Amino acid sequence: MRSVMAYVGGAQMKRVKSKKKKRNMGSESKMVHSPMVTYASMLSLLALCPPFVILLWYTMVHADGSVLQTWDYLRQHGLQGFISIWPQPTATAWKIIACYAAFEAALQLLLPGKRVEGPISPAGNKPVYKANGVLAYAVTMVTYVGLWWFGIFDPSIVYDHLGEIFSALIFGSLAFCVLLYIKGQIAPSSTDSGSSGNIIIDFYWGMELYPRIGKNFDIKVFTNCRFGMMSWAVLAVTYCIKQYETYGRVADSMLVNTILMLVYVTKFFWWEAGYWNTMDIAHDRAGFYICWGCLVWVPSVYTSPGMYLVNHPVTLGVQLALYILVAGILCVYINYDCDRQRQEFRRTNGKCLVWGKAPSKIVASYTTTTGETKTSLLLTSGWWGLARHFHYVPEILGAFFWTLPALFNHFLPYFYVVFLTILLFDRAKRDDDRCKSNAFKLRAGYFFVEYKLKPRE
Repeated sequence: MRSVMAYVGGAQMKRVKSKKKKRNMGSESKMVHSPMVTYASMLSLLALCPPFVILLWYTMVHADGSVLQTWDYLRQHGLQGFISIWPQPTATAWKIIACYAAFEAALQLLLPGKRVEGPISPAGNKPVYKANGVLAYAVTMVTYVGLWWFGIFDPSIVYDHLGEIFSALIFGSLAFCVLLYIKGQIAPSSTDSGSSGNIIIDFYWGMELYPRIGKNFDIKVFTNCRFGMMSWAVLAVTYCIKQYETYGRVADSMLVNTILMLVYVTKFFWWEAGYWNTMDIAHDRAGFYICWGCLVWVPSVYTSPGMYLVNHPVTLGVQLALYILVAGILCVYINYDCDRQRQEFRRTNGKCLVWGKAPSKIVASYTTTTGETKTSLLLTSGWWGLARHFHYVPEILGAFFWTLPALFNHFLPYFYVVFLTILLFDRAKRDDDRCKSNAFKLRAGYFFVEYKLKPRE
């Protein structure tokens, strides 16, 4: 998960051995928001996200997608009513999760892939990855659909036990985050680790930037990519199959939703090596914020429009369905092309063409926590000349278009679009604040594209 508030500098802490394992966070660890707001947000998210996931599932599956219907039930039955709708994790749910997790972990370790180096970390480390995401994605989807096609496993079982699965993920992922906290305290994988001296911050933001099991199994790649993002695609297909088995057909609204989600996830795995250079991997530590979110928030919240459509087979008509589909695919492509431009620009050290012309750029210098000065190039032409964070615009619009097939009878299917918008505006602020910090100086013509998300005039 990527929450809607953040703590700048959390990824820049390094492990310092002392009696209390505590250090002064310094000027580079300033909070984006006031301390009171930050701590209140952390505690609120720790307390409210788990029950929200259950309420989201219950409303989509058992309350016709109506927030008012769920509210009326809770108002009449109170806390006991909420407890009664919270499904208990079952053996079936744990088995499904265990088989899926083991399968994805095996693919991550065993499938061949190109060696890819990540960006230099704040402590001067350079993580190494095996880029086999596309192959893992293809194997996963072919296997899952094949198991259904040949009658070996019915994906409807996943939907029928969805509440139990989410409940198991909530508790299991909390335990997983506790283990990550303990590992960071006693056996960190690299020098990009350390304590803030506050157990709430350490648990929420994590102790390590690049936690690994052994030398090759990267935990954040597993939680973010192979479990979280892969589950998005798996559940999108699951909802489509469930609707087919329930109604004997798949509505055009479900087809548009499923295709657009699969296009987006396919884009993600095609670009996975680029994702390893983003804030999620290169700056955010492995704690509740990232890991619990990817293990629970992604499969529940990100897939929620499809969850709603299972029991709402809306008929759009060919023309409207095609309009939405084309618009959605165009947004996903633009989002991909934004990232491709930046990745190619960095790969060639700025010696490439952007929209047929030599790119304009900023040469930036920054200092690692070891005191070493390094340089980085920032692209300011192409899509990146329209706005500093223009790539967020097609991402938000893409989410809107794969939700649009639900039409507007209920608000809840659009929760992810609202969440994503808040998240990306907050992320834009975090990125800007990091660039303005003393550790990140711009030289060779100080220049920022004027607008964050809206086009330049």
